[in-house]
Amino acid sequence: MQSFRTELENPVVERDIIDLEKKIRAFREGNIHEEKFRSLRLARGIYGQRQPGVQMVRIKLPFGKVTFKQLLRIADVSDEYASRNLHLTTRQDIQIHYVSLDRTPQLWEELQRDDITMREACGNTVRNVTASPDAGINPNEPFDVSPYAHAYFSYFLRNPICQEMGRKIKFSFSSDDSDSAFSYIHDLGFIPKINEKGERGFKVMLGGGLGAQPFLANVVHEFLPEDQIIPYGESLLRVFDRYGERNNRNKARLKYVIQKLGLEETLRLIEEERIANKSKSFVIDRNAVDQPNIPGQMDYPELTEVTESLEYKHWRATNVVAQKQEGFYSIYIKVTKGDIPTELAREFVAAIRPYAADEIRITQNQGLMLKFVREAALPVLFTELRKLGFAKPGFDSVGDVTTCPGTDTCNLGISNSMSLSVALEDVIYEEFPELIYDKDLKIKISGCMNSCGQHGLAHIGFHGSSLKAAGKVVPAVQVMLGGGTIGNGEGRVAERVIKTPSKRATDVLRVLLNDFSANSESGENFHAYFDRQTKDYFYQLLKPLADLTNLKEDEFVDWGHEEIFQTAIGVGECAGVVIDLVATLLLESDEKLGWAKASFEAGAWADAIYHTYAVYVSIAKALLLDKSVNASTQIGIIREFDTQYVETGEIQLEDSFSNLVLEINKHEPSEEFAAAYLAKLEEFYVKIKTLRS
Repeated sequence: MQSFRTELENPVVERDIIDLEKKIRAFREGNIHEEKFRSLRLARGIYGQRQPGVQMVRIKLPFGKVTFKQLLRIADVSDEYASRNLHLTTRQDIQIHYVSLDRTPQLWEELQRDDITMREACGNTVRNVTASPDAGINPNEPFDVSPYAHAYFSYFLRNPICQEMGRKIKFSFSSDDSDSAFSYIHDLGFIPKINEKGERGFKVMLGGGLGAQPFLANVVHEFLPEDQIIPYGESLLRVFDRYGERNNRNKARLKYVIQKLGLEETLRLIEEERIANKSKSFVIDRNAVDQPNIPGQMDYPELTEVTESLEYKHWRATNVVAQKQEGFYSIYIKVTKGDIPTELAREFVAAIRPYAADEIRITQNQGLMLKFVREAALPVLFTELRKLGFAKPGFDSVGDVTTCPGTDTCNLGISNSMSLSVALEDVIYEEFPELIYDKDLKIKISGCMNSCGQHGLAHIGFHGSSLKAAGKVVPAVQVMLGGGTIGNGEGRVAERVIKTPSKRATDVLRVLLNDFSANSESGENFHAYFDRQTKDYFYQLLKPLADLTNLKEDEFVDWGHEEIFQTAIGVGECAGVVIDLVATLLLESDEKLGWAKASFEAGAWADAIYHTYAVYVSIAKALLLDKSVNASTQIGIIREFDTQYVETGEIQLEDSFSNLVLEINKHEPSEEFAAAYLAKLEEFYVKIKTLRS
């Protein structure tokens, strides 16, 4: 591959991009182990697709905010480097597909010109920090959480404490008690509160997660002052980095650390880390998120025929919401499958520019939200959106189905979730059109059990699976019922009810909706209906659709396909656990030692200390692998090193290795401690090199 050099104004980003280019070359030359390189590229938003030889690039957009200029830049990048399509995700990111690995540094450079990053969009890092899309305009919000989400994004980006964790961490900020950012299924979720003194703070939810085994989060603070949310997150990440699982990918999430250690012990460890934090108090800059440019007043056409049409009235009732700013409205746009072709993206920006503020928010159900639209502009904006197919009513209703990419591009996908989502939406709009007004019942689909499409928090959820019949494999869906948001940190996990062939999912939906309509009591919501009828009732109700004795030929073919279905599941990458070679780990230790020294010279004492800690762990892990000892956590590595090397006398230390390394959480991050900690590491490293030689 050809070398290239960036011309960016941000030297930190420039170093990142040049480093990526160097690491790609080293990988191509066979100088970096494949598993190690995978970890490195994932932390830079580069994810291997189902299709060999190409990558998905995930673009990190904190709390889903994107300007007109940024969206156009991403469209240009997709045209040049990818497949001329933008895919909106449930974490408010944008993904582009079919990218050559060798071109990713240039791609990143193009994005950064408009302050867009790929850094830590995938991998064992802090993922995109999500927030309610209506933050800042919600009439019910205590205050705008956007600056707080932005602070989390900024503080932990490139932060040494969360670059190589056992697996990913997810944070969210809801705008009010309706909890539209789903705090209850996040590693750390925040709901804004104002106490009796008028001070700002947050209700804090800890340890939630979806995946194949969902966990609901624990309430750990009813009110945490606003200046303490960054320190709390910092302490939490330090604990997860040290105690999180690193071998068994299926157990490598914070929820399993809490399950293993217990909530009380986890909270004790979080508190113990506070002394070592870079920040004991962190004052959030409430003005850090620039307010968008609002279009000026103009003469709008009246369009009486439009405003009197049933189509406009449906759209106005379901997709338009009054903001807390008097006279302005937010517009929600339903995006089928979350896909926007790049040319459509350009036409969209041109169409909305005169009528909406220069800030689009991506929503958690893969749609878009526009802000600061004047009431008089609604008819003409509707007309422009309708031309583009973006004025379909029923945003966030039963007819707005959330889906992940499934087998279209994902290694882990079992069945085609995107085509199924279109089929289910067609059932709603054609057979149950009144349900476009029902926003209390959600349908969500994932291509596998891992819940990227959020089926675990759906009232009616489906995830991809398979069945065997007549000696062949049948594409199937696992039907999940009864999940969803209650509010103020409370939520429900959907329960597995029955598995049916995928082609019968539309019939499953018809049966459920008809039964709910016929048998629910007055004013009864779906949760109460599900609880009253019981899970077995729904199993019996859907059992005829699970009968495999009457399969038709087309049921052996998945949605959106023509060929007979075959299960072909790859290895998931997005939070893969790295299996390092001894030599690679020691080489990495040298690099990290360089980072520690550079941070110390720059006066970044806390960063220097954590890089030093990481070198200790990396060296110990390498030597343990030399003895075929593979501890699954950092704390396990530290303890095993004592057992295998110090207690046997093979390595002589004045104290135990545990006491030496774990000095990290016994001191303030001062210059004095950073210097002493680093000096002891260098002495230790000399002993190790002597032993190795």
